[in-house]
Amino acid sequence: VSDRQAPNALQKIFILLRTHTGHDFSAYKQNTICRRIERRMNIHQIDNISTYVRYLQENDVEVENLFKELLIGVTNFFRDANAFEFLKEKVIPEMIRPKESDDHLRIWVAGCATGEEAYSIAILLAEMMDKMKKQINVQIFASDIDNEALEFARTAVYPDSIAADVSAQRLNRFFIRDENTYRI
Repeated sequence: VSDRQAPNALQKIFILLRTHTGHDFSAYKQNTICRRIERRMNIHQIDNISTYVRYLQENDVEVENLFKELLIGVTNFFRDANAFEFLKEKVIPEMIRPKESDDHLRIWVAGCATGEEAYSIAILLAEMMDKMKKQINVQIFASDIDNEALEFARTAVYPDSIAADVSAQRLNRFFIRDENTYRI
């Protein structure tokens, strides 16, 4: 996305996305947006951003495809090892410590994609409650703007490749093994 009309064209694309999906991408990283737009343009062999804008205006399916392209997320169980270690050692114990049996704890995971981070937090909470010998009522709310990713997360079924990120002990405790999958 490099011609002189790019800023105006990007504004038009943002308006089309917001109109069709209800989501505003104008605050997203411009480099990321441009790479994803260029990828869609290459797929359709369009080399001019203005032509691509016109294509979007005439093709609701392409607007939806661009929307999905912008939502591509990279996620896995315990994805950021340092962050999850910090949660395990510092945050979660402090959340559980003041709670009495049958108290409630609610957690919200925003941008949960296909659910791995939300389930990772649930695993850490269960382990810490066992360690602290406390049983509290936990609710984890997970949200994402990608409805297909949320549907995937709700199934709680993941490929057997998660074994690269989840210890054998956790797989045995928190998952049911099927042929090529693990179910939470």
